[in-house]
Amino acid sequence: MALDQSFVGRSYPPTAPYEVGREKIREFAEAVGDPNPAYTDLEAAKALGHCDVIAPPTFVFAITFKAAGEVIADPQLGLDYSRVVHGDQKFAYSRPVRAGDRLTVTSTIETIKSLARNDIIDVRGEVRDEAGEHVVTAWTKLVARAAEGA
Repeated sequence: MALDQSFVGRSYPPTAPYEVGREKIREFAEAVGDPNPAYTDLEAAKALGHCDVIAPPTFVFAITFKAAGEVIADPQLGLDYSRVVHGDQKFAYSRPVRAGDRLTVTSTIETIKSLARNDIIDVRGEVRDEAGEHVVTAWTKLVARAAEGA
């Protein structure tokens, strides 16, 4: 059954602040195999003009996907998460995420489409710092596969 188009444009409340830590950045950089010293060495980051270590570009996925969980769990939307796969991800940065940031995410449903009996939903996550300044926008595409025999 196709998702309700009236949900397009619906925004969900901002998340509680997520405090970005140096160790989390280091662990993430290590996990993705990115040796850039700006992610682990304060002096290297400062030499590049940053006030603290910065996070790899995809670091923010963890907090934006968690925020998109509010959309996924909305019982009125009726998305069957057991049939959902991650379809795509993209980011547009105003500035890098850095250690010490306290970030909130506001999720908005941008589009809902049906294609070959699959529901495709695009969620935009606006990430802002403690001062309310934009840091990054993340777009997450979710595909809810059609049930067998549907």
